Amino acid sequence: MGNDGGSIPDRRDLVRTKAKAEQADKANQTRARWFFCALSKRPLQDPIVSCALGKLYNKDSILEYLIDKSAYGDGERICGHIRSLKDVKTLRLTPNTSVSPSTSLDLTLRSPFVCPLNLKEMNGVQPFVYISTCGCVFSQAGLKTVVSASSSPKEKNKVLAQGEPTSHEQELELCPQCATKFSRLDDIVVLNPLPEEEEHMREKMEQQRLKEPTRKSKKRKNASSVDDSEAPANKKKVVTPMQPSIAAVSRAALAMEEAKRKATMSEAVKSLYGDGKPARNETFMTRGTFTRYA
Repeated sequence: MGNDGGSIPDRRDLVRTKAKAEQADKANQTRARWFFCALSKRPLQDPIVSCALGKLYNKDSILEYLIDKSAYGDGERICGHIRSLKDVKTLRLTPNTSVSPSTSLDLTLRSPFVCPLNLKEMNGVQPFVYISTCGCVFSQAGLKTVVSASSSPKEKNKVLAQGEPTSHEQELELCPQCATKFSRLDDIVVLNPLPEEEEHMREKMEQQRLKEPTRKSKKRKNASSVDDSEAPANKKKVVTPMQPSIAAVSRAALAMEEAKRKATMSEAVKSLYGDGKPARNETFMTRGTFTRYA
């Protein structure tokens, strides 16, 4: 053990320890969520849409998915909750003027979009939100500052005293960019939320969908319209019984025709139908034959 030109092994060489699990690079994950489409993995380009869970997509990718659900291998797992274009909102993003449009995303980490209120870049460093009524995108801190500043002191005192707004009108605010009304409780959606927050948003989405009225299919509507149109037609087709006078006239006409036909018959033909005399009492052995012993 030593002085012989060999090496002295330590515990790491003698005891085989369990390998640590590989951890994904958080910086690359953040960059993938904020710079690339969640479905097609292509760079985000206008028009950009977002769903109720706050994920970012290219609109053309969503159209491809809705047309063919098998266009993307993991499409059902990523955006299976999107049923139509009504489930996504087109975002109104503010371009970053300090970034050249020709600059490639591989060469820079600068976001092509910023918050119009505080000019913070939308790169995942700080949370961003969008308003579901109009689609305008802001940083969460910027929107909170503007909305709280726009509220009057009297309204703030009421909210603090009662703990919550007294009516729905007091909850409505105006979008600082397009002046569209929105609710601070229901209409603000967080972009690329944390997993825990995403689960809460999913539960909220499912509850809202349960409140949606059931839609009648076009087939049922067409069937009901056909039934409605056929109903009066069936009523009109009800056949009334034949009047007695018409039946009597028809029977009299038939009797006259029968009498004329018999009047023109010859005697030979009349004999075939009988002469109207009562039938003789004969057996089948002597009927229609001549016998001298009769």
